[in-house]
Amino acid sequence: MRGSFDTTRPTRVNIGERRKPFPGGRPGYLRVDRVHQGDLDGTKGVYLINAVDEVTQCQAVCAVEKSSEAFLLPVLAAMMPAFPFVIHGFHSDNGSEYINRQVAALLEKLRIEQTTSRSRQSNDHALAESKHASTRRKHLGYSPIPQHFARQVKVFTAQVLSPYLNFHRPCHFPTEYMDKKGRIRKRDRYQEMMTPFEQFRSLPKAESYLKPETTLKKLEAMAAEC
Repeated sequence: MRGSFDTTRPTRVNIGERRKPFPGGRPGYLRVDRVHQGDLDGTKGVYLINAVDEVTQCQAVCAVEKSSEAFLLPVLAAMMPAFPFVIHGFHSDNGSEYINRQVAALLEKLRIEQTTSRSRQSNDHALAESKHASTRRKHLGYSPIPQHFARQVKVFTAQVLSPYLNFHRPCHFPTEYMDKKGRIRKRDRYQEMMTPFEQFRSLPKAESYLKPETTLKKLEAMAAEC
């Protein structure tokens, strides 16, 4: 007996573009990643959403009870205004919590470009993933946090953790140089460490990137209050 078999045909998902963002030195291109705080005795823990600007390393950390678009949409809508500059790009991995029509409609409404990580390109999402250990794990630890504490954790990350990371925690900003073989290398210098706000303020024409209701004077006042 003879039979014919067809291989599985992949379904094309026309949400987001699989490529690396190109900010061109402009702030407003976010790298977004999700991480689970862990389970305890079969009880699910909270999920933390971390959004990092590629140029200034400004961060917005938020906690959600479950990892689904129903819980993620209000968080994303609240995280966008947390950045003082206009958001142009939204880069994430290919998880279903980001690649769906609800998130795509929200980003389209805000006129934000959506891109996703490429296959076999681990550096596409390295910036957001590197912040998990240096910021989130350092201040929230490794112990599981039950889901019913998501609201309290969200208040802490929005009112305490995110302002501290943006106005007071120094970050490395690598500088590029050419080695003897003509290859472009990056080097981190301690004398060039700055906070994300200081890095943003050092950009040429920094005020032109701000939202209409935000000024550098207001941001400096917020840095002095934190």
